[in-house]
Amino acid sequence: MTGADHRPLDHLLLARSVRRGEFLLASGRTSSFYIDCRLTTMSAAGLTLIGRLGLETIRRRGWTPRAIGGLTLGADPVAYAIAAASAADPPLVDAFSVRKEAKSHGTGRRVEGNLNTGDAVVVVEDVITTGGSAREAIAAVQAAGGRVLGVLAVVDREEGGRAAIEATGLEVVALTTATNLGLGS
Repeated sequence: MTGADHRPLDHLLLARSVRRGEFLLASGRTSSFYIDCRLTTMSAAGLTLIGRLGLETIRRRGWTPRAIGGLTLGADPVAYAIAAASAADPPLVDAFSVRKEAKSHGTGRRVEGNLNTGDAVVVVEDVITTGGSAREAIAAVQAAGGRVLGVLAVVDREEGGRAAIEATGLEVVALTTATNLGLGS
């Protein structure tokens, strides 16, 4: 967490993205709540808020990325929102997307968009549970020649993902957590 006021983001996530019930997560685990972050990250209010908070958080950490991105589809609106926010508050941060698998045609790239060899980047994630998607994106970015500064998540479910990523030597920062949303850990 950072020093910024994230209550507006918490309220928006609770109103749009949090569902209670019995859910099977991508990790294979079951949960009594589900956070469909895309309902927030793809909304006009969410894009504006996450862009500003994400950019502030990255800069507060001292990270100076050339680009930002992560595994498609969850990371895409987060990365695009932060890139757009940087246009009003330079220096500019461009965006990229990591495909789930490389294209079989064209350039055959797995990372699309603005990532060049040697670029310093931040990997983003909408929701971290086990950290698997972020670690997959990190591996793809490094294979494409990117230098990962750290990982930014919109929500940390506090289920071990942060620790798994940090075990690779990278810092993780989340805009909010399951605890802040009143969901427990």
